[in-house]
Amino acid sequence: MKTAVDVLQALALILGAPLAGGIIAHMKARLQGRRGASLWRPYAEIFKLFRKEDLVPPTSSAVFRIAPILLFGATAAVAAFIPVVRPSALLGARGDFFLLVYLLALGRFFLSLGALDGGSAFGGMGASREALISGLAEAPFLLGLVAVAILASRADIAGIVAWTLQQSIFNISAVHILAFTSLAMVALAETGRMPVDNPTTHLELTMVHEGMVLEYSGPSLALVEWASAIKLHAMLALLIALFCPWGMAREAGSGGEIAVALLLYCGKATVLMILLSVIESAVAKLRMYLVPDFLGVASAVSALAVIFTMWVKR
Repeated sequence: MKTAVDVLQALALILGAPLAGGIIAHMKARLQGRRGASLWRPYAEIFKLFRKEDLVPPTSSAVFRIAPILLFGATAAVAAFIPVVRPSALLGARGDFFLLVYLLALGRFFLSLGALDGGSAFGGMGASREALISGLAEAPFLLGLVAVAILASRADIAGIVAWTLQQSIFNISAVHILAFTSLAMVALAETGRMPVDNPTTHLELTMVHEGMVLEYSGPSLALVEWASAIKLHAMLALLIALFCPWGMAREAGSGGEIAVALLLYCGKATVLMILLSVIESAVAKLRMYLVPDFLGVASAVSALAVIFTMWVKR
């Protein structure tokens, strides 16, 4: 039963990822006074791409074809580390948050490699920008997770979640506030959302993620888009699990408890999606030379979170 629930948690993050993107796009359209597309449109677009022909640049090598598969595999594996309905995970282990961070980095590496192998000028430009952003986001990402791990005295994500569930919902420390702020800023950078990147842009000179996938088509592009949706959903689920896990089922919870926990997770995730829609509708994309300043603030906030653990742990 435990393994089955853990598998279902991972599948919920993977299969529900396109719906998360559809909700955000629909909310943004509503906030901007438009009707917006269907919530299920991302699924239709992915299925349509899987049925199309996979075109490959004549100058590319096998790296171009393999990169989307490796990207999808690395990103899907991240879903197996994040608790959704109870404080356990399919691949949970001591120090697994380090593996989570570097699995995401591995996926970015393969996507950048595929973009460079495609031979497009815009692919190379997007890959260089992605390398800059990911390099700057790595430190605050790790420090934010380390701060929460020190506070919980646990080195695994599921253990941190279990510890948080034992605390009062009103027992919020400065470490939680600082770590959440830092990880939220990193999530915007990691997933290519505003103000770091514009996921709906069609202007080549401002592209980051979209510039890397211009040469992809068919099933390869479907895997890339699905992986991007999974990363966004996983980052939202990670924020919920670490900072607002109350309502999760017990380790030996019944099917009813798990169903209630899943409904509560959907509600929390919807709140975060609405907040993200508001942010993307209210702010403009940063100029590229201002992105290091944005992530520099995230690094400073995460460093403060680690420092504050010395006072909170006393």
